[in-house]
Amino acid sequence: MRVTVTGAAGLVGRAVVSSFTTTGDDVAGLDRNALDVSDESAVRATVESQSPDVVINCAAWTDVDGCEFDQQRAMRANALGPELLALACRKIGALFITISTDYVFDGEKEGFYTQRDQPNPLSVYAASKLDGERRAQTSWARTIVVRSGYIFGAGGTNFLSTFLDRARRGQHLKVINDSFGTPTYAPHLAAHLHRLAELDLPGIYHIVNAGEGASFAQFAESAFGMTGLEPKLLESVSLDSLSRPAPRPRNSRLRCLLSEAIGLEPMPHWSDAVREFLTATAGASGSQSA
Repeated sequence: MRVTVTGAAGLVGRAVVSSFTTTGDDVAGLDRNALDVSDESAVRATVESQSPDVVINCAAWTDVDGCEFDQQRAMRANALGPELLALACRKIGALFITISTDYVFDGEKEGFYTQRDQPNPLSVYAASKLDGERRAQTSWARTIVVRSGYIFGAGGTNFLSTFLDRARRGQHLKVINDSFGTPTYAPHLAAHLHRLAELDLPGIYHIVNAGEGASFAQFAESAFGMTGLEPKLLESVSLDSLSRPAPRPRNSRLRCLLSEAIGLEPMPHWSDAVREFLTATAGASGSQSA
């Protein structure tokens, strides 16, 4: 496949470029300097000149609190961008895959959110991502929307990497104990994106690691236990106690109703994914210091 990846410098974008390159695909990874997805003429020209079979949109503004103070920027990156990319894909007949978020739900449900549940975003960030989903699907029928959440991995800013780095410097950290999601390892997500590209079945998919999910506190405690970091560095707190600018759902755990039906293998349990991540990063650190 000829594949164009936007947002290629981010956490998911790097994992996608690596995954598709490993499988022998012809991959063009574009960071924001190479392509601003909110620039209509640039998007059209880039997609037409590269003529990919698949465009995978990993470009987004993911600063949840920052989006609350700059709605226009959030809408350009998270809503207009997917729409312009979908329109460009329609013109050349390419499959379009765009990454969305578990935060499109309001968190009031008990248990897992599936594709049958009605989104109800609480924040500007979540509203902009949901708008991006809908604009893309309206613009081009051959669109796949992938919702995921609590994504972690190497090569980008994410909760787990940030906390581990700070803990290794001896910093004390507050972790939320009453907000729950489904942790997802970026390389596992990327591998599923590859399979979805092969299947070419438009729709909305919830792609996360297996398991019952976890709070941020459980997520961090699991990693600390595997690395031997001092658990006393973690202070368990409530979501409300942090008084963040943007509201977050208390429960954004995801489950997919379609994956089994189309032959997508379940991803490993999230705790096994954390262990895999820690092993990979330890190996990378060792090779750099050798």
